[in-house]
Amino acid sequence: MLRTAADGAGRAYKRELIDLLDVRPGQTALDVGCGPGTDLPALAERVGPSGAVLGVDRDPAMLAEARLRTDALPMVEIREGDAIALPVEPGTVDRAKIDRVLMHVAEPAEVLAQLHLVTRPGALIGLVEPDWDTLVVDAEDLDTSRAFTRYTTAHAVRNATIGRSLARLAVRAGFTVETVLATTPVFRDFQDADHTLGLGRNTQRAIKDGHIDATRGHRWFAGLSEGPFFASFTLISVVCRKSER
Repeated sequence: MLRTAADGAGRAYKRELIDLLDVRPGQTALDVGCGPGTDLPALAERVGPSGAVLGVDRDPAMLAEARLRTDALPMVEIREGDAIALPVEPGTVDRAKIDRVLMHVAEPAEVLAQLHLVTRPGALIGLVEPDWDTLVVDAEDLDTSRAFTRYTTAHAVRNATIGRSLARLAVRAGFTVETVLATTPVFRDFQDADHTLGLGRNTQRAIKDGHIDATRGHRWFAGLSEGPFFASFTLISVVCRKSER
């Protein structure tokens, strides 16, 4: 699974999304696909002791880590569940976010329908997804860089370009789009990029599947580590609102 950057740009979009969600004391906030609970403390700080934060994930290992991370936060509850069948009562959530989950699910529209079901009238929902068509990796062999991006988009990620579709999908789900933003995480460290973007792993897969020539692919990957290194892609954030009626 491709993961986004842990650098300044990668952290900044998370802070910006939570700011745009305008989470207030006493509200109920939902993090769908909360993973290890990275964002739960920030949500808990916003809702305060009179509010509630629900973290939902289906991975037991991630849930265990999230529980450890939020053990001292009594307003946080971790629930095991799937994004297409949220373990949340309908019409009970004031703020919700889902970050880099829709690119992996079979039916993103079903997840958005679930978010519409569990949120209250007037609720704000934040959606964040990458558009892997925008992945660029600098190399002298530009054709192989382009082939790597094509492989990533066509084979490595289920819904690789969903970022550009978020606003349209949100409207179809019955939400009103209020904000659309684009963020570009930049990688200048090869090891970080290799770990986060799956450069070596997906190069090997692309070679095995016949999408990249073996000799050129191995030379391309070896050259990346020599530096200077540059890679980037675009994350799209959408904040939308459920109708008051």
